Amino acid sequence: MEKGRDSMSAHAKPKASNHPKKGASIKVEPIRDLEAIKRIKALCASNPRDLCLFTFGINTAYRAGEILTLHVGQVDHLKAGDRLEIKQSKTRKYRAITVNQMVVDAIGNWLKSHPNPIPDAPLFVSKKTSKSLTVAAVHKMLKRWCGEVGLKGNYGSHTMRKTWGYHQRVQNNQPIALLMAAFGHTTQAQTMEYLCIQEAEIQDLYGLEL
Repeated sequence: MEKGRDSMSAHAKPKASNHPKKGASIKVEPIRDLEAIKRIKALCASNPRDLCLFTFGINTAYRAGEILTLHVGQVDHLKAGDRLEIKQSKTRKYRAITVNQMVVDAIGNWLKSHPNPIPDAPLFVSKKTSKSLTVAAVHKMLKRWCGEVGLKGNYGSHTMRKTWGYHQRVQNNQPIALLMAAFGHTTQAQTMEYLCIQEAEIQDLYGLEL
């Protein structure tokens, strides 16, 4: 019996020490540094599709997978202040945002060189497949961009959405309850954890001298 156990252990594949538990996920971070955002935009300046994707992602509360469902006809008429609705991937309900001028300009610039800017064409089209980019591809793009501008940490497709929320809270001082509604979260604690600011904000409480 002991021999059998030894034999099994000899052939068993060792688990990686950093292998996440079942159901767990590795948390990606927002881009906290405004200068790093500028550097990524400069990095993407020669590629209007990538610049549009990044600009759109960090200026809305949409998930990458939701953004990638967009077609040209949904955005080619937009002006700053217009509402845009996309079906949420988790709840299947439509959620509206208001687009700003930076998003409108990025879309307009990309559509000038879009390979097939007809209404039914994917907005963020893959150069390899002529279909919409995948979330996996966007995840790799974000990791690469963040690495190339010198950011340390874990970044991915959710980084864009988290960056929007992080700066709405930190730069624009928006209340967590409002961001919770924008993200479609069920609790404020979930939003605080999602934005990676809970620990920092709690720490700031102890800066008050009474």
